[in-house]
Amino acid sequence: MSEIAEIIDSLENRIEKLFTKINSLERDSISLKAQLSDAASVIQKQSEEISKLKSECESLKMTNSLLGGEENKRDTKLKINSLIREIDYCIAQLSD
Repeated sequence: MSEIAEIIDSLENRIEKLFTKINSLERDSISLKAQLSDAASVIQKQSEEISKLKSECESLKMTNSLLGGEENKRDTKLKINSLIREIDYCIAQLSD
């Protein structure tokens, strides 16, 4: 009979350890989910910042080429020609 009691005590101890481990894993899971959410938020903010900076960079490149620096003369001429074509097209559309 004492062997059965020892087996039951052993099982109870194992079950208690399992419950403790489950609770610990649940806490870890909640913590990791919070960290994942924070990381996703940071990634979203950084993506928006990257898009904004890319847009600013393109605007600065356009401005620089329109200002006519020596290294950008060709780009400036091409952009001016493109703008003139667009203006001519708009005038032609208005004339019709």
